[in-house]
Amino acid sequence: MRCLMAFRIVSCTLTLFVCSCIVGITLCPAVSAQTEKTVSGDAAFSGDQNLPASEQIKVQPLADDQAINQRLTSILKATGWFSDIVVKVEEGVVFLDGRTDSTDNRLWAGALAGKVMDVVAVVNRIEVAQPSPWNMYPAIKEVSLLWESVLQGLPRFGLGLIVLMIAVLFAKLTAHGLRKVLEARLNLLLADVTARVVSILAFLLGFYLALQVAGLSGLSSTVLGGTGIAGLVAGIAFRDLLENYLASILISMRNPFRIGDLVEISENLGVVELVTTRGTVLMNPDGNHVQIPNAIVYKSIIRNYTANPNRREMFEVGIGFENNASHAQEVALQVLNDHPAVLREPESLVLVDRLGSATVNLVIYFWYDGSSYNGMKVKSSLIRLVKQSFEKEHISMPDEAREIIFPDGVPVHMETSSTTAGPVKDPAKELSRSKAGKEQITTEAEGSLESEALQLRDQARMSRTPEQGESLLQE
Repeated sequence: MRCLMAFRIVSCTLTLFVCSCIVGITLCPAVSAQTEKTVSGDAAFSGDQNLPASEQIKVQPLADDQAINQRLTSILKATGWFSDIVVKVEEGVVFLDGRTDSTDNRLWAGALAGKVMDVVAVVNRIEVAQPSPWNMYPAIKEVSLLWESVLQGLPRFGLGLIVLMIAVLFAKLTAHGLRKVLEARLNLLLADVTARVVSILAFLLGFYLALQVAGLSGLSSTVLGGTGIAGLVAGIAFRDLLENYLASILISMRNPFRIGDLVEISENLGVVELVTTRGTVLMNPDGNHVQIPNAIVYKSIIRNYTANPNRREMFEVGIGFENNASHAQEVALQVLNDHPAVLREPESLVLVDRLGSATVNLVIYFWYDGSSYNGMKVKSSLIRLVKQSFEKEHISMPDEAREIIFPDGVPVHMETSSTTAGPVKDPAKELSRSKAGKEQITTEAEGSLESEALQLRDQARMSRTPEQGESLLQE
């Protein structure tokens, strides 16, 4: 019994020993490989892993330090990238000393040493030399590369220049032809603006194609973007000029007046002499040129006295309360009807307006041809003739009555005179006797009744226009 137990114990011990040996034999290669991998990883240089390196260099199996030193030294010297290169190997650890001009070269040397067989670690002590500030080689190299690129791009640049010349010629021909076609249908300014816009678009398209052909696609995109920004900046900077320009286009399309019309714009009366892309030039009654920006012209109230030549004027006359108002109206109306400058249609009116403190006020309305007669002169002539007619008809025109109060009374003293007073003369009767025949329509002081517009037009023809350029409107 005891022998059986002992046999079983020995059998179990042998079984465990055999299993342990089998597991050890199985795991030893894997552990050895992992150990070699770890050592290799520890020995690898912790530099840039993306740098190109040559394939693994094979030396003799179990290479000694001297062989590794000789192999690395010969390779590093063969590149010509290093100066004063010194390679030292001790127990598989490689020490690199020297100088180089590039950091990439330094990293490449460390990666190369790490790939040599039997190298366990690399100590890279290669120094990168700082370039001298007076070293012109990089600049010369860049200039050389630039010159080579210019020489290579000359054919494409020449072709792009030809495309640009064709685009300029096409834009000019387009503007000229389109201007000829539109002048028969539109006004001069609108035709010119349309032709210019189309020609500019055609030129920009040709310029973009020329840049693409010349190989300057990046510059073409920059030009397009810069054109939009430049347009925005120009629109903000020249807002007033653009506003005047757009207003001139609208004025030339709407034609609120013509050259030679008598107009009133923004409280400025005058004859239109010239309309340009900047402003409108008037000749005012004082003989002065008035320049009004087109933006103000378009936004202001415009009174065109030439579009409808018929105009109405009025004046007021006061008669005494003792006079017959109807008779005074008939007398005034007869004066209006007999005056050659007063129109029959529309009819003239003589209205009783109000009762004043001492007079009955009559308001007289009349129409006249503004293209032929001057309103102020006609009004002066009518006031004078109405006054003369009222005096003939013994219609009084008193002034404002004034009442004087004497609280202590007025003492009266009678005086005798040896002279006999002559008969009192009535000024109105004397005036009526002195005037024989029909009343004069005008006097020398009033001058002729011609319209001032005719005089202003004559002055405008003889004067020098301060604004240069072709007029946008027709006469």
